[in-house]
Amino acid sequence: MKKTIINILEEVDLNQPIFIEALPGIGHVGKLAADHIIDELGATKFAEIYSPSFPPQVMVDEEGIIETMKNEFYYLKSAGEEERDYLFLVGNTQGLSPEGQYEICGLILDLAENHGVKEIYTLGGLATGQAVEKTKVFGAATNKEFAEKLKEHDVTMRSADGGIIGASGLLLGMGTLRGMEGACLMGETPGYFIDAEAAKAMLNVLIKLLKLEVDTEKLDERAEETRKMISKAQQMEQEMMERMTLKPGEEDLRYIG
Repeated sequence: MKKTIINILEEVDLNQPIFIEALPGIGHVGKLAADHIIDELGATKFAEIYSPSFPPQVMVDEEGIIETMKNEFYYLKSAGEEERDYLFLVGNTQGLSPEGQYEICGLILDLAENHGVKEIYTLGGLATGQAVEKTKVFGAATNKEFAEKLKEHDVTMRSADGGIIGASGLLLGMGTLRGMEGACLMGETPGYFIDAEAAKAMLNVLIKLLKLEVDTEKLDERAEETRKMISKAQQMEQEMMERMTLKPGEEDLRYIG
């Protein structure tokens, strides 16, 4: 594979969809929240992204089945009070390089634009590095009007002392160049474990903004599943790094592949 590709599984016609991005990040807060909505409301997968900018590995589940590194698009038809559809982007990875991130985000926005997207929400975590007594939800918006909308839902606006790294920031920034508006929601989290509480706090804000009805009770179960997946990914990355640092003539018999 020499370039990023989007594999369309189903042609869909969406009505002014709201785009929600939640790729892996700090505490996997956004991923937990979006995966939960997709499962609870029965969203349908219709496209996949594969890229040479993704990590050079595959995932292996508990039954020994391989899962490729990819991003996935799902759609949900008019599930809220408003007659608008929803477009979700989830996955098990992000691009490794700045160049890869720009290429992938550009293609993501192409697909979103082709389906009539004008409004974007990106989801992530905001790391504190320490325990959080009561999780706050922070936000950043593309304009003052959207910022006021977030404040009405008790979102604390992110201060100017930090940016938003990765797809969650880049999609919003690049989206404004295409006439799109939106916001990033960030659940406050220590950042060193899979944080279901932060995901739940952020999800409660998101579903109010989107006027969706979603039961959040199963988020703790999903957090445990995600912990297992991330543990495997970290182990594979560690093995890869160890193999790359072997001295000439040494052989690592533990590494498969």
